[in-house]
Amino acid sequence: MTTATALAPRVDPDLPARLERSASAVAAGHGMRTADFADWFAERTRAHRFRVERIPLAELDGWSFSPGTGNLTHRSGRFFTVEGLRAAGDEGLGTWEQPIIHQPEIGILGVLAKEFDGVLHFLMQAKMEPGNPGLVQLSPTVQATRSNYTRAHRGAGVRYVEHFTRPGRGRVLVDVLQSEHGAWFHRKSNRNVIVEAAGDVPAHEDFCWLTLGQIGELLRRDAVVNMDSRSVLACAPLPDHEPGALHSDTDVLSWLTTERSRREVRARLVPLAGLAGWERSASAVEHVSGRSFRVVAVRAAAGNREVPGWTQPLVEPAAAGVVAFVLRRFGGVPHLLARARAEGGLADAVELGPTVQHVPDGVVGVDADPPAFLDLVLGAGPERIRYSAVHSEEGGRFLNAVSRHLIVEAGPEEAPEEAPPGHLWVTPGQLTSLAGSGRYVNVQARTLLAAVSSRAAVL
Repeated sequence: MTTATALAPRVDPDLPARLERSASAVAAGHGMRTADFADWFAERTRAHRFRVERIPLAELDGWSFSPGTGNLTHRSGRFFTVEGLRAAGDEGLGTWEQPIIHQPEIGILGVLAKEFDGVLHFLMQAKMEPGNPGLVQLSPTVQATRSNYTRAHRGAGVRYVEHFTRPGRGRVLVDVLQSEHGAWFHRKSNRNVIVEAAGDVPAHEDFCWLTLGQIGELLRRDAVVNMDSRSVLACAPLPDHEPGALHSDTDVLSWLTTERSRREVRARLVPLAGLAGWERSASAVEHVSGRSFRVVAVRAAAGNREVPGWTQPLVEPAAAGVVAFVLRRFGGVPHLLARARAEGGLADAVELGPTVQHVPDGVVGVDADPPAFLDLVLGAGPERIRYSAVHSEEGGRFLNAVSRHLIVEAGPEEAPEEAPPGHLWVTPGQLTSLAGSGRYVNVQARTLLAAVSSRAAVL
């Protein structure tokens, strides 16, 4: 007798609605009222000894500039290296050289989920990173490079990592590879994963369970929710209530595929020593003009990290940035103006970015000229701003890398239905679908998408 094979559903039909219920739970969650979060966060910040100070490059312990190449490397051969990049591109990108972080290993950005009283909650961590403004921000349950969770630093283990590395520890809700900053990383990807835990998971004192709605409230505050948390939550598949869109999903994907096919960005790693226009001083590797960014060194101490004290290089931008989506409604449906963004460090050269992604005096060849719509988003009155907050980039690699994040509603005379070259109107639902597939939506756009999906932004 033949036994019928049990088949699993291709998609979880209940997950989007469960996430939507979590996004609706704003005032309180399991064991934490949103109004009490600031006190808890301040107490966790005071509970440990944190210190970061700039040091000369020569005082980096275990790091050195390799003879010949000048690349900045760790004696273990692990973690990451700072090397040179030589890049050239079409459509105004030009040719440029720059330092870039090379970290081929794939890290884990993992959020543990659990249902309390019928509502999904997420286990979030008050975590110190040396480059964070204010040092401590709200991080995923696990935020670790492979070197970290395999204990290459010979320090303590990473809490809760077994939920993401051992099969059968829970139910996977989201699991995709996403790029990091293509302007500062060479083809870097992280695993963005949400796992619903099986069984009881006690929260360590530096962790708390929050609903998606509570995290959305915190996303309205400056420099509280870190980049890695924003990236993971942007991948969550919320319900699609959109009755239609200007362009079908197939047309959006075809447009991006066409942009990737026709755009040419040639980039290769080269020695850090001898990069045109860059020089090394006692305190930094920086551009002779003082523009763009610099590679600096810090000494850090944290009482609750896997290693209590260490030194490391960090990338420090020369100025704060602006990241913004322009919003319009077509047929009553909100649409965001996405841009096909080319960067030298992206594995696929081009990803969907926000309308405006600009760092004044940024990487030569990438941000040489102010982008279209910059004046529109910077000059918008409060009645047109649907979201505004200052967020920083990942504090384990970047120092004081902050940008104002905005969603600004525009009229037809400012942002016509026929988008300019390299731009396309997409709905938030279409952007969420692409983010769930990995390496289609860049990290800057994912921050704004997380604000939409968590209802921090009211469209």
